[in-house]
Amino acid sequence: MTRLTSLSSNRRVFMMQVASAATAALVVSDASAQAMVDEKDPQAAGLGYKADASKVDKAKNPKFAAGAHCGNCALFQGKADAAAGGCPLFTGKQVASKGWCTAWAKKG
Repeated sequence: MTRLTSLSSNRRVFMMQVASAATAALVVSDASAQAMVDEKDPQAAGLGYKADASKVDKAKNPKFAAGAHCGNCALFQGKADAAAGGCPLFTGKQVASKGWCTAWAKKG
C-alpha cells in the first residue's frame, strides 16, 4: 500500500468517525430531552406548581400576582421565548414557561 493510499484511507476513516459521532450526539441529546414537571409530583405539589399560571388558585396561593409565571421568574433557565426551560427546584425536569409555583421570584 502506498503512502497516498494510506493517507486517503485514514482520512476516510476519520470522516466516517466524525459523522458517526455527530449522529450519536444528536441521538443522545434527543433521548436526554428533559421531561416536564408533573403537577402531581410531590415536590411540585408542595410548591403549588401549575403548568398554566392562569389556573392558580388565588385563595390557596395569596402570594400569586397577575402576570407572574415561570418565564419571568429569576429561577427560570430557559430562553425568553422558550415554551419550557429548566428550574433548579426541579432537577432534571423542565417547567412550562407559562407555569407558576410559590418559589416565583421576579427576574431582576
